[in-house]
This record gives sequence, C-alpha cells and structure tokens, in this order.
Amino acid sequence: MRGTSKSSASRAFIDRTSSKLTEFLERKLDDVDLIAMFIDAIEIASKSVIIALGVSIDGSKVPLGMWLGSTENATVATALLQSLIERGLRVNGKLLFVIDGGKGIRKAIRDTLGDAALVQRCQVHKMRNVRDHVPEARHAYVMQQMHRAYASTSSKVARKQLLQLVSWLDANGDDSAAESLREGLDETLTVLALRLPETLRRTFATTNAIENMNGTIRRVCRNVKRWKGESMIQRWMALGIGEAERKFRRVKGYKSMAALVAALRPAANAVESDSKVA
Repeated sequence: MRGTSKSSASRAFIDRTSSKLTEFLERKLDDVDLIAMFIDAIEIASKSVIIALGVSIDGSKVPLGMWLGSTENATVATALLQSLIERGLRVNGKLLFVIDGGKGIRKAIRDTLGDAALVQRCQVHKMRNVRDHVPEARHAYVMQQMHRAYASTSSKVARKQLLQLVSWLDANGDDSAAESLREGLDETLTVLALRLPETLRRTFATTNAIENMNGTIRRVCRNVKRWKGESMIQRWMALGIGEAERKFRRVKGYKSMAALVAALRPAANAVESDSKVA
C-alpha cells in the first residue's frame, strides 16, 4: 500500500487551513460582550498584518480578526475595524483600546469609533521610544523616572512627574526625546485615570497580551520556507492564532473586570444598581 503523496498531503493541509481561515474571518461577533481591544501589527513575509484581540467583560481573550496590508497604516486598520463591525461586533458604550502608539492605528480608531473609544498607549513602547532618543549615559535615569511615574496610583501625579522629565530633557538638549515623551503623554495614563485595581491596570497598560499571541504566530510561521502570496500568509496566520487561542487564559486581574466595566459604562452600572434596589 502506497503512502500519501507529498502533493496530496499539501492539498489536504491547504484545505484544512483554508477552512480555519474562513471560520476565523467570517465568525459572527454579536455574542462577544466586548469591553477592551488590543490592536497590533506583525510583519510576515514583508507584509504587515494588523490583528485585533478582544477582551470580554469576564476577562476572556477573543481573537477578533486580522487585515493584510503593505504597511501599518490607517487605511488597513480602518478596514479591520469596519470588518469587525460588519460581522456584528457590539459597541455598548465606551471601549478601551490598547495600542503601541502607531499613528495609523490611532487614527483608524478615532475615525471608526470616535468618542466610543478610549485609548491606552503601551507604556513599555513609550519608555523604549524615549530611551532610544537619549545618550546611553542617560538611559537608566530616564527609565527610572518613567517607571516611577507609571507606578503611581494617580494620573495627576504621574502626569506631573512625566512633565518634569520633559523639562529635564529639554534643559539637557534632548529635544527629540522630550517631544517623544510629550506626544500622546496623557494616553499612556488612561488606565490610571480610570482608577483600575493594580493588577488590572498592569494588564491594560501594555500590549503584552497581544504580543504574546504574536510570538506564537511567529513561531508557527517559521515553519514556512517559501511564501506564495497573501492567501498563504492569511492561512498560516489563522493557524498561529488558533494555536495561541488553545492556550489562552483570562487576563490577569480578571476578577476585577467589574471595575473596568463600571469605569467605562457608569450610566449602565447606575441603571443596574437602581434595578437591584427596586
């Protein structure tokens, strides 16, 4: 009895991964009670793929979708967000978006969801960006001051500390570092302004959650030696996302998710409380 030929095995793999891709891209999202979303881009075969990872009100992680483009820009990110809405994604009040600070993604969120979106820029990315603009001799001091500010429990205190660092950078001639820190400064403090519990605050202060998923995608995609078009990239991306999803746990601090829901949907929370009293 002859074994399965390489071509037959290849066709079977393509069929299987194509089904996974279709299932992922077409799955209805009207059953996802979303409260937050991580958006990030990953480069595969010289293409930029923007991915959305949702978090429901119980802290569960939900891969939502992806969109392929030549670069990480507003057009691609907007197409991704619009596709999620077309698939039934519900926007009940405000949503928290966690991003690395890319201007294209930020513009897409603003254009698509307007006031319904509250943005948290990744504090780790911001620290690295500022650090990379100063001489190595000042790295430790800059990182120490930013860590101290982000560890604060008050957005007002953190903002004051960061602005003091901006002044110090300006005084030392590190204009580009000062501008980098000044740009989007308030959006790095969103989780502080929301007064979230500490563990939950750390969870949503960075893009670590989606970057962990991206790490699994990269590991899976390393098996490919030769890429053949965008459909192949999408199929392997879906395979990697599925692999990551099997190991998902709820976000750290999920037991405090009610605090995030209350901060983003105070009116709904008040109605619910009134109903219980009645």
